Amino acid sequence: MTVWDRPEPPAPPVPLDRARIIAAAIALADESGLEAVSVRKVAARLNAGPMRLYGYISTKDELLDLIVDEVHAEILPEERPGDWRETLCILAHRTRQAALRHVWLADLLGGRPTLGPNAMAVTEANLAALDGLADVDTVLRAVQTVSAYVTGAIRREIANLRAERATGLSKRDWQRAFGPHVTTMLATGRFPALSKAVHDGTEVDPEESFATGLDWVLDAVAAKITRPPA
Repeated sequence: MTVWDRPEPPAPPVPLDRARIIAAAIALADESGLEAVSVRKVAARLNAGPMRLYGYISTKDELLDLIVDEVHAEILPEERPGDWRETLCILAHRTRQAALRHVWLADLLGGRPTLGPNAMAVTEANLAALDGLADVDTVLRAVQTVSAYVTGAIRREIANLRAERATGLSKRDWQRAFGPHVTTMLATGRFPALSKAVHDGTEVDPEESFATGLDWVLDAVAAKITRPPA
């Protein structure tokens, strides 16, 4: 029986329920990362004994499953978008926004499917957007391709945010600190393509970069689902 199917125990004298446990765990993760989330620490946050929590969850993995699913509720839009492209675009951007609010989410994206009701609803929304536009295998591959891009882009952005926090150096500070080394290396002539990218490339912010890459991926999906049958 999964953690979502298991009934909650009878209410104790001091109120405690799954929703409060999830909220406390998310607060800990937002403040200090996933390493701060444990049954013991969540219990302490709620001024409850750890054994009380084991009436609701059995393991830390179940606790992580619950908080991931709770954040997936933030990804679903309140209203159903228009066409398939708008739907996938909105879901992708809302996933990124959720990950920026809860940076630990990046560590838990991209693995085995999350089976909570909210995560399954997000998957359903992605698949339903393309349902009927192509055969089921094409729809699956398309959704997986978009998901792979979204997960990779989010993890890269979050990694940069964590590096800034860990070093205390902003992107500009880091560029100034390592600029002389990069200039020396590029001057060797060994990296002509990289040199061109550094000197002539246009720098864009993370949101614009994410949106541009997503558009390119969705263009590829459009080409697949609108291609006439052979």
